[in-house]
Amino acid sequence: MGGGSIRALLAFSRGVDWLNEHIGRLMYWGVLIMVLVSAANATSRYALNMASNAWLELQWYLFAVVFLLCSGYTLLHNEHIRIDVVSSHLSRRAQIWIDIFGLVFFLLPMSLFILWLSWPIFMNAWTSGEISGSAGGLIRWPARLLVPAGFFLLSLQGISELIKRFAYLKGLIPDPVEHHEDPALEQLRVEEPGK
Repeated sequence: MGGGSIRALLAFSRGVDWLNEHIGRLMYWGVLIMVLVSAANATSRYALNMASNAWLELQWYLFAVVFLLCSGYTLLHNEHIRIDVVSSHLSRRAQIWIDIFGLVFFLLPMSLFILWLSWPIFMNAWTSGEISGSAGGLIRWPARLLVPAGFFLLSLQGISELIKRFAYLKGLIPDPVEHHEDPALEQLRVEEPGK
């Protein structure tokens, strides 16, 4: 693979990292809004003896927004749950190869499969104008869209992580897992091959 191809792949990776970083930071506000809506629902239900299906469903939608749209951000920062009992005793290169194996044979097939399965469900909700079965409930297509959108972002980040792992093995970038602060900015320090 030529130097131009590697630079293009790393540029793509930086773009994906930037996208998931900014969506993840935006979701900080989603968590706050979710907490406020949950507190308001609990207060209105138990203190005022008033309940609203729309507000309860909004609470569920916000949870889905945060959970699904932050999956790529979580992978970017290497914060997914891992079982490192065996791999923690291996060399860094062996750990990177284990990551590559997991990305290629587990994460990407699973996330792309769920993306493929969830898209028709969203399209059906969109075209039919599906509404909640609860009285006063919300429309359903925004919630249905969150599944393919979340798994699309996760798939993109999986591809980005794969690119970074191979670039690390070739000695083109520093360890992509070592620094958690901002991996996209770390890649800006990559020197062009031959310099």
